[in-house]
This record gives sequence, structure tokens and C-alpha cells, in this order.
Amino acid sequence: MLRLLSRRVIAAAVLLVVITAVTFVLTSLVPDPVLHVLDATASPEQIAAKRHELGLDRPVTARYLDWLSGAIGGDLGVSWFTGVPVAATIAARLPITLSLALIATVVSAVVGVGFGMAAAIRRGPLDRALQAVSALGFAVPGMWIALLLVIVFAIRLRWFPATGYVPMTEDPGEWARSLVLPVAAIAVGSVAAVAAQTRSAVAGVLAQDYIRTLRGRGLPRHRLLRHVLRNAAPAALTVVSLQFIGLLGGAIVVEQIFAIQGLGSLATAGSSRSDIPVVLGVVVVGVLIVLAVNLVVDLLVGWLDPKVRRR
Repeated sequence: MLRLLSRRVIAAAVLLVVITAVTFVLTSLVPDPVLHVLDATASPEQIAAKRHELGLDRPVTARYLDWLSGAIGGDLGVSWFTGVPVAATIAARLPITLSLALIATVVSAVVGVGFGMAAAIRRGPLDRALQAVSALGFAVPGMWIALLLVIVFAIRLRWFPATGYVPMTEDPGEWARSLVLPVAAIAVGSVAAVAAQTRSAVAGVLAQDYIRTLRGRGLPRHRLLRHVLRNAAPAALTVVSLQFIGLLGGAIVVEQIFAIQGLGSLATAGSSRSDIPVVLGVVVVGVLIVLAVNLVVDLLVGWLDPKVRRR
């Protein structure tokens, strides 16, 4: 297990450096960001002075190495527009996006695994209904679902707020109410994906010869299900981790619809006005979250499946 962990950590570190380097090069190709920082009346001398102040007159390699050395120490730079440290801005918005993604992932895992197992075990009409609902969940865009939820449950029924976010520390009840519609909007497709994958994994395990042997020996149902779950768990864990990563991306759209000030809105604002330090900071945090999730899932799969540890 330690060998597996060391391999994954080294691969994650290399991947992080590669992604940040590619992102840094791509941001250097955008039109002069100084034109966004200064107003349209700035003189050529003022533009040149601002470029020198921001270090844009230096080679890309030198700028990236300076940024990387600071990022390793936790310094992601300062926003070119607000003057606020990027790390502080992200720290204020990260809990909001993580709340959306984590709760949606839990909902997707619980509901999806439950439906998937039920469909694989019982088959018949329930299995066909799950496949039809899964196809519908894959086909319907999350943005359309979000707008429909707002119209029905926020505007007409007035059960939940249409926009905004309430921190949990201020009011736990309002915090939960403010997350119901956004979570539901991004979780629909994930529930369908988890249910479909779980059904396929459980059905595959149930078709194995050793399961039929255990049934023939009269093994109690709860013990039989324990064997099925343990062997189907790696596939379910993998798809849940992939859905979590996808939900982080889906939060960008949902945060715009529900006017939630999370990482998605921060990344959108930073990209639209070429605030390069903010864009790089969001990329670093997003990649770190994805790598951490993949590492945890790899360790869990290695614990469940000894064959993975020997690879």
C-alpha cells in the first residue's frame, strides 16, 4: 500500500506541474491583459509601466518559475484588479463550491447506488425503468433542470430561495434551503450515471460462478450481498469520484444561475477580465482537489482489491 501511495503522489506532483505550466503558457497568449487593468485613456508610457510592474515584460519561463516558487509556499499572488491576495479570495469562496459538490456527490452516491443495486437484484420493470430514467438524466442539460427548478419551486411554490447563498455559520436552516435547488440541479445527471454503473457492476458480480456456488450452499442473503458489494465497490467508487470531479465543473454553471459566489463565478470573472493570478489560483486549487480525490479513491480501491496493490 505504501508503494501504491508513493507512486500516486509522485504522479500527482508531476501532473500538477505540467497542468500549471500549460495553463501559464496559455494565459500568456491572451491579448495584453494590461489593457483590461488600465482604462482606455491610458498612455503608451502608462501601459509600459504597468507591464513592467506586473512582470509581463519578462520571459514566460522566468515568470512561471517565480510564480511556481511562490505557489509552493502558498503564495498564489495578488489579483490585478482588487489587490486582494488570491489565496484569501479562494479561501473565502472554496467552502461554497465544495458544499455544492460534496452534498451533490453524497446524494448521487446514496440514491444512485440504492437504485442501481435494486435494479440489478430485482430486475424486471424496475430495471427497465432505471435504464429509461438514466437515459433521460444523461440527455437533459443541467442548466435546463436548474431553470425548471427555479420556476417551479422558487417562483411558483416559493419553497426555496431562487438565488443566493447563506453561510452555515449564520443560519444552518437557511444554508440548507439555499443549497437544495442548486444541489438538485447538478445531481440529476450524476444520480443517473452512478445508478447505471452500479447496476452494471452488481449484475456482473451476480453472474459470477462463485456467487451461484454460494447461493447453492444456502449462504444467508445478507452475507451474500456483502460479497457482492465488496466486489462491485471498486467500480462504484470510481464512478462516484468521476462524478465529483464533474460536479465541480457543473458548479460553474449552477453558480451563475443561482447567483452563488463560489469558485465558478470567481473563475468566470477572472477569465473575462484576464485576471491571470486569479485564473491560475483557481486552476491550482481545482487540480489539487481532483488529485486528492483520485488519490483517496485509488487507496480505497487498493484496499478493496488486492490485485491493484500488486500492479
